[in-house]
Amino acid sequence: MANKITAIRGMNDIFADSAEAFDYLVKTSENVLHQYGYHSIRLPLVEKTELFARSIGEVTDIVEKEMYTFADRNGDSLTLRPEGTAGCVRAVIQNGLTHNQVQKLYYTGPMFRYERPQKGRYRQFHQFGVEVFGLPEGQIDAELIILSARLWEQLGLENLELQINTLGSNEARMAYRQILVDYFSEHKEQLDEDSLRRLDSNPLRILDSKNPDMKELIEQAPKLIDHLDADCLQHFEEVKAHLDDCGIEYVVNPNLVRGLDYYNRTVFEWVTTELGAQGTVCAGGRYDGLVEQIGGKATPAVGFAMGIERLVALLMDKNLVPPQRQADIFLVLLGEKVTRPGMVLAESLREAFPQANVQMNIGGGSFKSQFKKADKSGAAYAIVLGDQEVEQQVAAVKPLREEGEQKTVAWDELVDYMQPLLNA
Repeated sequence: MANKITAIRGMNDIFADSAEAFDYLVKTSENVLHQYGYHSIRLPLVEKTELFARSIGEVTDIVEKEMYTFADRNGDSLTLRPEGTAGCVRAVIQNGLTHNQVQKLYYTGPMFRYERPQKGRYRQFHQFGVEVFGLPEGQIDAELIILSARLWEQLGLENLELQINTLGSNEARMAYRQILVDYFSEHKEQLDEDSLRRLDSNPLRILDSKNPDMKELIEQAPKLIDHLDADCLQHFEEVKAHLDDCGIEYVVNPNLVRGLDYYNRTVFEWVTTELGAQGTVCAGGRYDGLVEQIGGKATPAVGFAMGIERLVALLMDKNLVPPQRQADIFLVLLGEKVTRPGMVLAESLREAFPQANVQMNIGGGSFKSQFKKADKSGAAYAIVLGDQEVEQQVAAVKPLREEGEQKTVAWDELVDYMQPLLNA
């Protein structure tokens, strides 16, 4: 016997209840985005490695340690996308979508990072991303946060905390960067290995360290918000004012810096304490310099991404996924002559009632076993065909969920007979 082939570690099959929850989350998200006038975009899974090195930052953990990168037959370096924003920016530049126009886009699909698999963190994971191009106002930053809050409400998710911060302009952040380097350099003996490595390459990421031994040192570090220019402070105040007006509660977290180099001004995260260490379920912010950095014309941009696996875990833990829609009609087929006319009859019902769930027995079986299948399907009505019904071109319609008599109905009258029953 050949050895069993299994899935790659950290790349999981999604099926049964998890798949139902996955689909429910995506469909609900799409419905909310449509309410706000956003449009779908489909992006490739594979991009040139240079795109991520240039956008995410060559000295980030993602680019240095986590990307799935390979050379194709032409020798070009390609990478499975580790996140969606860079590919979306590349797409809008390449297709001229930012020329004197605003774009409000969303996408969903798998991302890939070579990480240590754990609950809520996988090597193939799925994101739902939202990106806006062409609007510099804080109003659009607030809209993205507000629509995500509306999504949580529609999903029934509670106890998600919104944390916000501002990273200021690139100029202000670079000046602050040196202030941080000077501060942490004076306390090198208290820095762990990761922080020492980041001291020169990305000192803002030290603020996001989860090492409890460094908590006091980080809390006493200079705050970015104390070193921002007036325009950035005004932008942040505008975002907060819109959130206040719409009743969105938030916490200003001065140590929220996000893990990617391209962010500026507004950054935010929705976090929960109900998923262990992987508590961030949605995160994003503004990245005004990225379009120009990748080769386009300078364009203001802002967006966020949701972790689908983490949100699915929350939905399932709280039993918030509606049950899978059950059958409306189940065709019970008994006898040698019924298979072909039964198939035709089922198709005529699907044609007449496109919203109905019409199932039929396939593979034979006794009257009793087929009615067990009909009951398990949840169907409201069974339509029974035997050899005698085929000869007479009639069908027996039997209610399964309520009191009522079985009726014999001619095939050419079946649609009219079922109409009021299905619309009741």
